[in-house]
Amino acid sequence: MSVRGLTFGLLSLAVFALAACETSPGKPTLADVPINPESVSDFDALFSHNCAGCHGPNGRGGAALALNDPVYLAIADDATLRRISSNGIPGTSMAPFAQSAGGMLTAKQIELIVSGIRSRWAKPDALRGANPPAYAASEPGDAARGAAAYATFCSSCHGPSGKGGPKASSIVDGTFLALLTDQELRTMVIVGRPDLGAPDWRGNVPGKPMSSQEISDVVAWLASQRVPFPGQPYPAAVQPTGEKQ
Repeated sequence: MSVRGLTFGLLSLAVFALAACETSPGKPTLADVPINPESVSDFDALFSHNCAGCHGPNGRGGAALALNDPVYLAIADDATLRRISSNGIPGTSMAPFAQSAGGMLTAKQIELIVSGIRSRWAKPDALRGANPPAYAASEPGDAARGAAAYATFCSSCHGPSGKGGPKASSIVDGTFLALLTDQELRTMVIVGRPDLGAPDWRGNVPGKPMSSQEISDVVAWLASQRVPFPGQPYPAAVQPTGEKQ
C-alpha cells in the first residue's frame, strides 16, 4: 500500500471513530448541560419553580392566595408585588426570593415575575365602577366595632364566633391566625378566596359592600383572637419519648 493510501485509510478510520463517539451511549447532550439558575429568563419556569408550590399552577391558588385574581392585582401595585417577592413576609411562610434578601433570584428575575403576573392575569377593567378599599389600612381598626362588622358580613359562613359554619371553616383558629399578618388578613377580606368560594368585599351581603374601615375593624377583631402559643401543647403529664426521669 502506498503512503497516500495508508494516510487516506487512517483518516477514514479516524472519521468513523469520531462519528461513533457522537452516537455512543451515555454521551451528554445539550439538554444534559446544567443551566445556570441566574440565566433563567422564562416566566413559566421562574413561576413554576418559585411560586406555584404555594400559589398554585398558573397562579390559581393553593396554600396561599391566587395570584391570577384580577381583584387582587387591582389593589396590589407593582411595588407591592416586587417588595413581597423580594423580601417575603417575615413571620409567615412567604420566604424572601431576592438574592439581596437571602434568596436565589436576581433583581432581573424578580422583575420578570412581577411583570409576568401583571401582563398575564391583571384586567384593567376588573373593578370598573367599584370603589375598592385601599390595599393597606390608613388607620388602625377597632376590635369592638369589628365584632359587630364580623356578625354582619362574615358570620353567615364562618359561624357566630368564627369557629366555622355551614359554608366555611374556622377563621379564629390559633394556628391559622399565627400564620398570617394583619395585612394578609386584610387582603383576604378584600379579595376573598375565589378558589375556595369565598367572595370579595362586595359579596358578603348583597348590595352592601364592606367599607375600608369595616375591613380594618374586622381585621382588628381577628387579630384580637390570636393566642400567645398557637397549636395544641402536650399535657404536662406526657413525657417526650426517650427522656429519662
